[in-house]
Amino acid sequence: MTSETIYSIFLGVGLAASVGFRVFLPLFALSLAAFFGKWELNESWMWIGSLAAVVTLAVATLVEIFAYFMPWVDNLLDSVAVPLAAIAGTAVMVSTIVGLDPLFTWSLAIIAGGGTATAIKGAGAAGRLASTATTGGVANPLVATVETGTAAVVTTASIFAPVIASILVIIILVIIFMIYRKFKSRLKA
Repeated sequence: MTSETIYSIFLGVGLAASVGFRVFLPLFALSLAAFFGKWELNESWMWIGSLAAVVTLAVATLVEIFAYFMPWVDNLLDSVAVPLAAIAGTAVMVSTIVGLDPLFTWSLAIIAGGGTATAIKGAGAAGRLASTATTGGVANPLVATVETGTAAVVTTASIFAPVIASILVIIILVIIFMIYRKFKSRLKA
């Protein structure tokens, strides 16, 4: 396995985690990176670096970000975004991995990419639902701001420092697990 392959895996994991916060933001960033020649994609995914893809993903990103600032719309969006995050997390991972056999690429993309995106999106959806239930949606814009900011940071790190992004992903997953355990223990008590 070459260093390019390892970096492409780190990039994919970082972007997949970002997809768990915002589905289109990491895809838009990847599209920009490919368009400007910062990151080379698999041959079958080169279309992501086209001007049409950049514009389309930019519009989708803006719509998604602003939709999450509308209480109740954000919960509705989460119901669609959880399965979409699994697909997008898998796709972003497949598009970035270079130098691996297709069987390994798809297996890694489904498990690491789709799994990471789904875990983060599921936790975010549960958190937003709890926020809506406890604050009537008043705190949801704060939740949306944190999620968008986290997606932007992890996406940027993924493109410019993939190893650091992977470390951030591990930290995020540990925090989610700790919150889950704490919440679960409160339910038992």
